[in-house]
This record gives sequence, C-alpha cells and structure tokens, in this order.
Amino acid sequence: MAAMTAAEEFKPESERITRTLRDQIIDGTRAPGSRLVEREIAAELDVSRLPVRDALRDLVNEGLVTPRPRTWAVVREFTASDIADLIEVRSALEILAFRLAAQRRTRAGLTKLRGDLDAEQAAARRGDGAEARRAAADFHETVTELADNALLTELEGTLRSRMRWLLGQHDDFTVVAEEHEELFRRIEARDVEGVEELALRHLETSQSKATEHQRRLAAE
Repeated sequence: MAAMTAAEEFKPESERITRTLRDQIIDGTRAPGSRLVEREIAAELDVSRLPVRDALRDLVNEGLVTPRPRTWAVVREFTASDIADLIEVRSALEILAFRLAAQRRTRAGLTKLRGDLDAEQAAARRGDGAEARRAAADFHETVTELADNALLTELEGTLRSRMRWLLGQHDDFTVVAEEHEELFRRIEARDVEGVEELALRHLETSQSKATEHQRRLAAE
C-alpha cells in the first residue's frame, strides 16, 4: 500500500523544478529581468538540463518567463500596461467568483477557505511576507473553487501563475488579511450583495497596494 501511495504522489522532475522556479519568481527571489540559464539552474538544483528546459517552457506558457535564444530565458518584467491588463481581468473574474461563492458555498468549502485565511493571518502576525502572500493567493483560488463554475475554474487555471504574482504585489499583510476576513464572513452568511461590495473595495485596495509596492521596488 505504501508503494502505491508513493507512486500516486510521484511527479516528474520537471514539475518539481517548475514549482520551485515559479515560487521563486512569485516570491521575488528571482527578480524581474534576471537570467534563467539552463546550465546554471541544473547545477543549482542538481538535476540534468532536460527537465530544466521543460520547466522553463512551462513557465513561458504561464506568462512568468520571457524566452531568449538557445538555452536561456529571463524572468518576465511586467510593465505598467501588463499590470493594468491583469487588474482589469482580475476585477471581472473575481466579482463573479465571490458572488457565486456566496451563493454556492458548502460547509467543506468554508472549512478549506477558513484554513487558508488562518494560515494567512498567522503568517501576517509573524511578519512572514512570502507565506502571507501565498496563503492570500490560496484564499482567492479557494473562492473560485467555491463558485463551482467549470468555465470560471478553467479561466482561473490559465491565468493562475500571473494572478498569484499580481496578488503578491503588496507589503501590507495585515490590511489584506483583515479584508479577507470580512469577505469570508459575507460568503459564510450567503450575503451576495455585501460580498460584491466588499470585493470591489478589496480590488481597490489591491490596486493601491500594488502601485505602492512597484514604486518601492523601483526606488531600491
């Protein structure tokens, strides 16, 4: 039985590398514009170059990496126009997701959403920015799950990496966690009108915090 479980949990090397690089890009460990060279990454992660090549190809498709000739690429540098486009699409999808989540949420879904929120709040209290951002992005993805709309889930999956990057563009972890707490309560209460109003306010906060975050990075 143990062998079966291990087999079920096995994932190709390229997936592990993709996940590692994706987290580093979203967390900001690999800065925008930094080079991603197959040979160097393979040595760093102690793997062959082939799965690194596959991982970079996946990250190009996810919109986090810009390809360059031959065997290297760079971490994508999102322009102000790119960010504006992401915010517009996020606004349209998230209002729908929160509204449907309030209408269709289940007890199991609420439990998962509460878990994401608890993790985010705990990380914010510790001052663990990377973990707070990840948990905040998890919260938004779980809201989409609660919406229970297959097409919306498909669209979210296509944009997931770029949206997780966008959701990480803030430094005020406490404010974001507090707004997520309010959104959770409205979803739990099936308050559709209230959650739409709060979601709009949350989007405004996110846009403001993203602008501040980008200015801070530019000044460093």
